[in-house]
Amino acid sequence: MKIRYKIMLLFTLLVTAIISVLTFSVSYFARLERKQVFDKRLLARANYNTQLYALMGDTALTLLRRMDTTSTVGLLQSRSIGIYSDDGHVIYQFDMPGSQPLTVSPELIQDVKVRGERYFTMDNRDALAIRRTFRNKYFIVVVAGRDDDGLERVEKLNRILLSSLIAGVCLTAIVGYVFTGQLLRPLSQIIHEVKEISTYNLSHRIQAGTGQDELSQLANTFNELLGRLQEFFAIQRRFISNASHELSTPLTSVSSQLEVTLQKERSPQEYRQVLYSISEDVRHMRQLTKSLLEIAKTGSQGGIELNEVRVDEVLMKVTGDVKKMNSDYKVELNFGEFPEDEKDFVVFGNNELLYIAVKNLVENGCKYSPDKCSEVDLSFRDHKVFIQVLNKGDVIAAQEIQQIFQPFYRGSGSHDSKGFGLGLALAQRIVALHKGVIRVESDVNSGTDFTIELPSIKIFN
Repeated sequence: MKIRYKIMLLFTLLVTAIISVLTFSVSYFARLERKQVFDKRLLARANYNTQLYALMGDTALTLLRRMDTTSTVGLLQSRSIGIYSDDGHVIYQFDMPGSQPLTVSPELIQDVKVRGERYFTMDNRDALAIRRTFRNKYFIVVVAGRDDDGLERVEKLNRILLSSLIAGVCLTAIVGYVFTGQLLRPLSQIIHEVKEISTYNLSHRIQAGTGQDELSQLANTFNELLGRLQEFFAIQRRFISNASHELSTPLTSVSSQLEVTLQKERSPQEYRQVLYSISEDVRHMRQLTKSLLEIAKTGSQGGIELNEVRVDEVLMKVTGDVKKMNSDYKVELNFGEFPEDEKDFVVFGNNELLYIAVKNLVENGCKYSPDKCSEVDLSFRDHKVFIQVLNKGDVIAAQEIQQIFQPFYRGSGSHDSKGFGLGLALAQRIVALHKGVIRVESDVNSGTDFTIELPSIKIFN
């Protein structure tokens, strides 16, 4: 079911429930008010007969009968009036023609003697029995009648209320349908515009309007998502283009060398030189493939095993391995004051990936620094671990700082050095997987400073 019909149905049911409660309340209080009014009329007629009988005694009976026969005082339809002695004997009784004779049970007489007054129903008529005294003698007056006019008014009111309820429900359904159509029109427009968007026109944006309601927020959220998707696809296309180019270069070199070598017989020395050159190209291609696989691995957090990792141990391993890679490389490792709680210098992550991220930074520092030296400082504060890698290499321009973390991007000062431009991109992805950040500062005086900030496991406890 579409949301339009759900809202309309819910709105209709809600309004119907409210109208129904009001309708039944009006009907109930109308019936209650009719009953109260008619009971007062019964009481007034009973008091009238009581006062007349109390004043005149038995001589009032003839007058009462004449009045009851000809009078319309009180307008009691189908009325019956009776006066009884305290022991239940009939003193006076009058029944309108066509009405049921008035019958009073001993139980009623006894109940009225105890309570003094009682309202009850007999033969579909409302009735009242009251006990009064005359010359130290008690007597009981019973008045019964049917409120035909009041019942007719209540019935007419019920018909009006029922008709109004049906009309109100129908009107509510129509108004709800129109109202939800107007309410959901912006959402329908958003759905239409989203359907028109594909990978070829991600630059299209949804009209969000100037409002601050939830639909405008939804449109803005879609636009932000489209912006991220557009950026992702642009990075993906650039990555694929660069990867294809980088992989095709050594393959083309290998293919060309093999074709040239096979054109004629070569000496063993020449074959050895060709094989050595091909071996270099294969090693280059293998290293590139390994880097690409590592970047692909960091794109799937669910496939990474995470454990408690001591950062100081990772740095010591990086220091030793970087020095083994090149005898000219130097690494100065400085540890700050360790916190008392061991959990403050332990992070929750993957030991191998953290090793790769730090090693790339340290290796780059040695590679691009004139003195082939990287300074690594480890510090702790606010339940966070800070790894600072400083080198004296060429200054990175401000406009290049954000671009150096893109795959295959190489700064203006790195073209003379071997590399693929994947190390920093891989390091940033690894740090992001560990809920950390990398900051870069570069100037002539202090050199280039890469700072990795990682949360310790103390934060997660």
